[in-house]
Amino acid sequence: MALLAEEIVQEWLNRLGYFTIRGVRLGVDEIDLLAVRFVEGLPECRHIEVQASMRPISYISRVPKVDQRAGVRPNSASRTDQQLIDGVAEWVDKKFFKPKKKDFISGIFPNSWTSELVLNNVKSEEEVQLIAEHGIIIHRLPDVVAQMKDCEGPIKSASGADFFDLITLGTKQAEQGAAPNP
Repeated sequence: MALLAEEIVQEWLNRLGYFTIRGVRLGVDEIDLLAVRFVEGLPECRHIEVQASMRPISYISRVPKVDQRAGVRPNSASRTDQQLIDGVAEWVDKKFFKPKKKDFISGIFPNSWTSELVLNNVKSEEEVQLIAEHGIIIHRLPDVVAQMKDCEGPIKSASGADFFDLITLGTKQAEQGAAPNP
């Protein structure tokens, strides 16, 4: 699901006029999407991570490392408030602010980059709020898809257009109560 969601997000960004790089590998780390466009001659730079679970059974973040060393499972669904706070802080640092990632991103453009997260369904809205408190801009995947339907950007379609068309076709048929033709 994650790769498909990344493709949708990339198509959204392309339609808004962004040049994108997807799936940047930095050793064992990865950056989902980097996007740059020029507005009045100045670069607008975005670092976007995508988490698109359909049926989440755990949190986005893991249990903090100190608690893992004490025997708590990394993806434990049972967490204290402090474990959630500390786990989110570690997750945000790992996804957005790790020095290796920051160095790579600033090498593309030394300008400031936004840090953004696209989500579908989540186990905990409290966790999403904690992520946002770290300065991460939150987008919801259904909102991204809805924006693409009405997109008035400079690009009408890009490499993910066929996949997006399939999604909207299925949505239209579901809204009309029609079964797809075999």
